[in-house]
Amino acid sequence: MSISTCSRPHTIMITREQSVFVKFMLCSFLLAIIRPSIAADSISPGASIKDGGDTIVSVGQSFELGFFSPSGTSTRRYLGIWYKSFSAGTVVWVANRETPLLDQSGLLKMTDQGILLLLNSTNCTIWSSTGAKSANRPVAQLLHSGNLVVKDESDSNTEKNYIWQSFDQPTDTFLPGMKLGFAHGLELFVSSWKSVEDPGRGDYTFGIDPRGFPQLVGKKGSSIEYRLGPWNGVRFTGASIQTPNPVYAYEFVLNEKEAYYHIDRKDNNSVPLRFQVNEAGLVRRLIWLEKTNKWGEYYTIGEDQLCDKYLTCGAHARCNINDAILCSCIEGFEPKSYRDWDLLDWSAGCVRKTPLTCGQGEGFVTYAKMKLPDTSSSWYNMSMNLEECKEKCLRNCSCTAYTNANISGAGSGCLLWFGELIDMREYPDIGQDLFVRMSASYLDKMRRKRKAEKQKQIGISVGAITLTMGVLLLGWILYGRRRKHKSRENMKNILEKYYKNKQNNNEDLELPVIQFSTITKATQNFSSKNKLGKGGFGTVYKGTLSDGQEIAVKRLSINSRQGLEEFINEVMLIVKLQHRNLVKLLGCCVEGDERMLVYEYMPNKSLDYFIFEESKRRILEWERRINIINGIARGLMYLHQDSRLRIIHRDLKASNILLDYDMNPKISDFGMARIFKGNQTEDNTNKVVGTYGYIAPEYAVKGHFSVKSDIFGFGVLVLEIISGKKNRGFSSQDHHHNLLGHAWKLWMEGRPLELADDMPSGSADESQIERCIHIGLLCVQNQPEDRPNMSNVVLMLKSQILLPQPKQPGFFGESSLLSESSSSGNKPATKNEMTTTILEPR
Repeated sequence: MSISTCSRPHTIMITREQSVFVKFMLCSFLLAIIRPSIAADSISPGASIKDGGDTIVSVGQSFELGFFSPSGTSTRRYLGIWYKSFSAGTVVWVANRETPLLDQSGLLKMTDQGILLLLNSTNCTIWSSTGAKSANRPVAQLLHSGNLVVKDESDSNTEKNYIWQSFDQPTDTFLPGMKLGFAHGLELFVSSWKSVEDPGRGDYTFGIDPRGFPQLVGKKGSSIEYRLGPWNGVRFTGASIQTPNPVYAYEFVLNEKEAYYHIDRKDNNSVPLRFQVNEAGLVRRLIWLEKTNKWGEYYTIGEDQLCDKYLTCGAHARCNINDAILCSCIEGFEPKSYRDWDLLDWSAGCVRKTPLTCGQGEGFVTYAKMKLPDTSSSWYNMSMNLEECKEKCLRNCSCTAYTNANISGAGSGCLLWFGELIDMREYPDIGQDLFVRMSASYLDKMRRKRKAEKQKQIGISVGAITLTMGVLLLGWILYGRRRKHKSRENMKNILEKYYKNKQNNNEDLELPVIQFSTITKATQNFSSKNKLGKGGFGTVYKGTLSDGQEIAVKRLSINSRQGLEEFINEVMLIVKLQHRNLVKLLGCCVEGDERMLVYEYMPNKSLDYFIFEESKRRILEWERRINIINGIARGLMYLHQDSRLRIIHRDLKASNILLDYDMNPKISDFGMARIFKGNQTEDNTNKVVGTYGYIAPEYAVKGHFSVKSDIFGFGVLVLEIISGKKNRGFSSQDHHHNLLGHAWKLWMEGRPLELADDMPSGSADESQIERCIHIGLLCVQNQPEDRPNMSNVVLMLKSQILLPQPKQPGFFGESSLLSESSSSGNKPATKNEMTTTILEPR
């Protein structure tokens, strides 16, 4: 290559392609200098987002900011934030909800002062952010929480550094990290869309009412529609129980400057949660279910148009959804208009029977488990204790009631009411104590009345003891006579007399009494090769009658834990019951010390033989398991309400479910069953019998049994059938809960289908399985009032009606039953009293 030494300028020759490349590089360099950078999750001054595809996405891909049109036929455009990596298109915030763009020419940009501007096709500003502070290098960033913030680029992501944030301008969605109430000098509340096609502010709002003691309310316009009441340190008194949550922390902040409710994430990988007020004014608590790829509705506020509706019962009245008559006056009050009350119009409320005089002797009546009255005209002091609060109320003649303002820990704070007590509700398991002021004369009258009732009760108790001793004596006489009878006719007479004594029923019995010799021949003299199994009550043998009919013979041992009373009880119950899902009793035998029951033979043994055996439970594919659950439910519904007697089984478990040739379930073993008379719904016992893992909390701890204690056992059975695991003895590396606790944990984490047994792919209807898990959890709720009855369970299983959200189940862990029983002072089920069915091996 030669180099010219001429002093004149020389020309370098380049090709056309090289010229184009040089121009491209030069333009790129200039653009890099002039145009501000746009990060994936933020924009800076001079940058913009155009309608037509430009968006920014938060770190972690949770949320996205851009332009959208609502669902339906609407062509209007809005700037909004929606979920990105899941539930795509579910909008959580709208900037220009009142001023839509009419075409796709929208442009979002940021000024040098850190103000966001939304411009239309004529370059007019239709929406902008505001901020009291400024920044040297402002940037707008979409955070992982879904919050769009404007801050100085050098500042950390803390709220005090924000110039502006979208969380201060909520629309219809309340997200973790947001504040609901009064904060930063702003009133923060969520409001419904006008319609699914119009995100403009609708009629309904949900937020904090700051008047008096702050409370959470839902409004239509300026009128309260429903009221969750004040925060008492644990929950809003009109809301469901807030149990400890490993994912989110719930908190209410109240001081001289602020009053707000908020939910904090405990980590960035929390299960997605949101509250949304819809176009009908209902506030839904929604959790994203990854297994089903949809939002699960855990409860809805405002859905109950009876007790949830504001002022349903008027002043000084309480609403109880479980009562036959919805509204009732609180003690010491009577309907203001009896005529309206008889017409079920309670809006006028109640008035005092005896007016207050502000004199000596006035005191308070306690109402437990109450949703506190409207606190908009109340007074509070967070530093006083309950006794000081009581004295404060007594000294003020206008004070009508008081309670703790904070029930967490030892309880603290004072909350006083003046005038009428409005919008109260009584719950079976939540709420708090409310102390209502009464006149001295009324309290004296109530003391005299209680004293008279106590004396009357003593008289009744003495009479009852005398009657009981007579019955016991008669029972002992009858018991001695029974042991002397051996013939068929004598056995029939014994059963008839026992039944008359227990049920006052004179109808004849039609139960075949089978001779001992016939049973001996059928079982080949109780040959060991015909033995089906052995349990606490004796041995079960297979037999064949002379006509070829196969039978199962339950031969009670002489030392059987099932005495003659239990034996006759089982005979009397089963002979009266006829249902395809109940085992059929063919006859009985009593000769000498021998007591035997003869059943139809079940070739496929009992349910536990299949579901708890790894090698056998695959035989029970999902369709068959669902059929078994349905069959058990129908059988139990027959016992509880469709038979001539109302039967409480008291020992429902997998080994007491027998399977016929077609694997149809049949409920067996009625030795522990009890009959309820007329409208009787529950009873007590000092001898708790049953099987660990299936016993309901109220039965184990207090001896209360009812149809709801059977339903608890059914719920356990459903979860065992679905999982293939026993409730008692279940273990997990992640926790120390039993099967119920494990199922509840998975449900709360949005992973209920992980409970299901490992079956071949393609064999499961996941929605049906999840529904069964849902129903099982409803049946094992800790409080019997929360559990559905069996007719509702059967309806839930065969239809697609919307199910309520379950509450915490009873007996989370293996130690729960024993610890609660011992602390209560009641005698728990023991090994000697626990039934062990001998029909299990069939």
